[in-house]
Amino acid sequence: MTTLAVELSAARLLEAVFGTSNIVWANIIGLILLYLTLGYFVGGRWADRSPHPLTFYRLLIWAAFTAGLIPLVSDPILDTAARAFPGTGEMGGDVALIVGSFASVLVLFALPVTLLGCVSPFAIRLALNRVSSAGDVSGRIYAFSTLGSLVGTFTPVLLFIPAVGTARTFLIFSGLLMLVGLVGLARAGGRWWRYLWMPLALALLAWRTLPGPIKPIESGKRLLWEKESAYNLIQVVEDEYGWRYLLLNEGQGWHSLYHPDLLLTGFTWDFFLVGPLFNPPPLAPVERLAIIGLAGGTIARQYDAVYHPQRIDGVEIDPEIVRAGRAFFGMDWPSLNVVVADGRYFLAHTDQRYDVIAVDAYRLPYIPWHLTTAEFFRLCRDRLDKDGVLVINVGRTENDYRLVEALVSTLQTAFADTHVIPVPDSFNAIVVATVQPSSVDNLKRNLAAVDDPYLSQVGAWALDNWRPIGAGGPVFTDDRAPVERLTNLVMMRYFLEGE
Repeated sequence: MTTLAVELSAARLLEAVFGTSNIVWANIIGLILLYLTLGYFVGGRWADRSPHPLTFYRLLIWAAFTAGLIPLVSDPILDTAARAFPGTGEMGGDVALIVGSFASVLVLFALPVTLLGCVSPFAIRLALNRVSSAGDVSGRIYAFSTLGSLVGTFTPVLLFIPAVGTARTFLIFSGLLMLVGLVGLARAGGRWWRYLWMPLALALLAWRTLPGPIKPIESGKRLLWEKESAYNLIQVVEDEYGWRYLLLNEGQGWHSLYHPDLLLTGFTWDFFLVGPLFNPPPLAPVERLAIIGLAGGTIARQYDAVYHPQRIDGVEIDPEIVRAGRAFFGMDWPSLNVVVADGRYFLAHTDQRYDVIAVDAYRLPYIPWHLTTAEFFRLCRDRLDKDGVLVINVGRTENDYRLVEALVSTLQTAFADTHVIPVPDSFNAIVVATVQPSSVDNLKRNLAAVDDPYLSQVGAWALDNWRPIGAGGPVFTDDRAPVERLTNLVMMRYFLEGE
């Protein structure tokens, strides 16, 4: 139970710094399996050399103590790992985070998980009185172990982490294991009181360590709100000019931007407005809009102000982000219908049809692969009207458009035409895919006819930055979508070239 709880809580602990990419998960699972392997090997030999209950219960107590130390000493280790590799800007930082996650797991979890791995062979050795009952004894122990694994898998995710947070979840499970060890040691006649300093030390460290923000706020900004949800570490900060930023996990990317008196941000969100301009003129009204990756509602607010749609379905998987959007980002206009769900699941089960679908759920390296495949894009096309457009925010670097090219290849399996607009001074490109044949000339003609000042401004930016980018690389499918490998290659090239 404790081993699985530590593994699941480890993911939450590292996600707050390194995000949720598959590389981070692979580091966690792979290294923990390595430590368990070492623990099984060492534990078996240890049990044969000292087959005594006193040794066993001391092992439990030390395993529990070192597991409880993990969240209390993690901040400096995670911070050091995140800063250990050079890199500038968002992309270079992401490469450092991916490499740093390996080092973090290596340092934080090696000792406690190895000790936890020693427990199973030790338990079998103590319980085995005769060879003829070896199968029955090992079977019962593994049955109880698997049952404990189920408890350790579900209770942290569904109960403890949402209720008390990641650090206290570590302490709860290590405390339970330590209690078992102390009681067992007392029943076996051991000097259990010699180990009371361990829970006292954990309590003192927890009192000194747990209060306050989990990570520092960027200079010049003040923290308005912070929450650890089932999916993210969420922060809302505000700068001296009144701009509010939605930060998730390691806080390197802005997931929403809001100012009560200004509509355009000067960043990537603005370019989502130009999607309908690629259709043949005259510009048709946008009556229904779906946003996959609503976040704090920046795109929804801009579409509501410019196009005045009757309905905006904003899909966001994290309910705490929705809460932040309503409290701090003015996300309360009547046309907005918030749906807390996975974006693909929502599109597969809704009967609505849309004029525009906006996907703002990608950010290197954290790209949900199931939102990049030909099957997903065909689903989007099926939910669009005959003049519908799909608008996606895709990561790239100054000289590396491989991910953009692969998504263009994939989009062309479902849509008539695609257009790419690299967002200046960013690591983003807006990709527009249209159901009907379209061209950049449509953008020019529609832009000449619009009278909305915001749309005119963004349309001019888009026209200045539009560039022809064709298909390239693989077509992503539900069966094979190597998006993580491609994003890692993009980031490693950026990192090694030192852009």
